[in-house]
Order: sequence, then C-alpha cells, then structure tokens
Amino acid sequence: MKIAQLADIHTHYDDRGPKDAPTLLFANSLGTDFRLWDRVIDRLPEGLRLIRYDKRGHGLTTAPEPPYFMGDLVQDAGRLLDHLGVRDVVVVGLSIGGMIAQGLAAERLDLIRAMVVSNTAAKIGTTAMWEERIGAVRDGGVEALADATMERWFGRKFRDHDPLTVGAFRNMMVRQPLQGYAGCAAAIGETDLYESTARLKLPTLGIAGSEDGSTPPDLVRETTELVAGSRFHLIRGSGHLPCVDNPDEYTEVLMGFLKDIGHI
Repeated sequence: MKIAQLADIHTHYDDRGPKDAPTLLFANSLGTDFRLWDRVIDRLPEGLRLIRYDKRGHGLTTAPEPPYFMGDLVQDAGRLLDHLGVRDVVVVGLSIGGMIAQGLAAERLDLIRAMVVSNTAAKIGTTAMWEERIGAVRDGGVEALADATMERWFGRKFRDHDPLTVGAFRNMMVRQPLQGYAGCAAAIGETDLYESTARLKLPTLGIAGSEDGSTPPDLVRETTELVAGSRFHLIRGSGHLPCVDNPDEYTEVLMGFLKDIGHI
C-alpha cells in the first residue's frame, strides 16, 4: 500500500514498472477506486510504468467534506505526479477521470505528453441534474443510485453473462464514502471545459461505449474532436466502463495509440 500526503489529503496510489519507463497515469470514474483498471493493467506489456490512484473522496484516499471543485481534483493529480517526479506522461481518464485529464493537460502541460479521454465529455449533464443526484445520495446513501448506475455502466450482454463482476462493481460503488461521492458529483456539475479543451494541442484518443448511458458516444466524440488531430474509437456493446466489460479491445486500442505517438 502506497500513501502520499499531498496538501490537504492523503492519496492512495499504485506505482508499478521501471521508474525510467514510459509512464501512464490512470484516473478512475465516479464511484470507483483504482481497481477499475485491473483488467487493462493485466493486459499491458512489461516495460511500462503504470500509476493509478484513488481520487479525492474515493477508495482509501482522504474524503474531505464536500463540495469539491474540478480544480481540486486536477491539482491532486498534478501533485501526485510531482511527488513521484514523473514527466512526459500519457494520462488515461474515464468519466470524471477524463475531465481530470482534460484539466491536467490544460493546466500542467509540462507533465503531460498525450491523453486518452474515455467515456467522458467537456461538460457532463447539468448542475441541476447533479444537485438532484447529490440530494438522493444524502437521503438514501450511494445505495439509492446503485441499480440504475449498473445499467449505465455495463452493456446488456455483459450484465447478463457476468453478474458476479457487475455485483462486485455495485459493491465498490456503494462502499465509496458518501461525502466523497457527493463532493465529486458537485465537481462534475460545476465543470465546463469546452473552451480550455478546444485550446489543447496534444495527441488525444477518445474512447466510447455504444451502450453508455452516462456519456453517450456522440458526446464523447464531440469532446474528442475539440482537440485538433484527435482520434476516436467506439467499442460496440460496451457501457460506461469498457475497460471492464471489453478490456481486450480497450487495451488493443490504447496500445495502438501509444505505439502511434511513439510512447512505446
């Protein structure tokens, strides 16, 4: 277990691979911890440095009282990279993690070589929608959102054929600290990255799932295309977490991108 004291929080992270190797930073989605990436990590070749972390309010990282702001989450990621002394990183972010990737590229381009924005957008939903979701969590706990969330997270075929994994991710979600879930939901609700993302000039890959009920493919494509020269890939049959329900294709697409930009 690795813990770093970074400003006002203690951040739980995983850092594996040679210290001088090409580096990837993985940022996970709302309601998950860094185990979200297990199936991709297991498929990546040796010779890469792979860094994962539990964002503010999730997993074993400190969960301060909400609200949180996207700037907090972006600074947390930047502080972790500074703490580890790494540069020239490809950041792979899913959902709110993809928003963190966009913000990190905009604010700390000294750290970032390229980004993968997976199942995300420059703006996700409306402030009112997220306030309603936060209210539901305060009234009924994260449990109140769990069943509907699983339908958005995973494609129908995967839900039918692998209920054990779906159940495990449901458990992961409901065990996140209430204040952490609400804090990050508030951060999503107040965030609009259209202008800053449209100014970015770095290699960018967008990934979407055809059955994603949280960030539909057209929304992901729209955000990806804000960055000139970007590329987009649709994983058919996947939901909001294609790194879980289709890790083979997800990893193949990620590896192809890393090879094309000369990161491996």
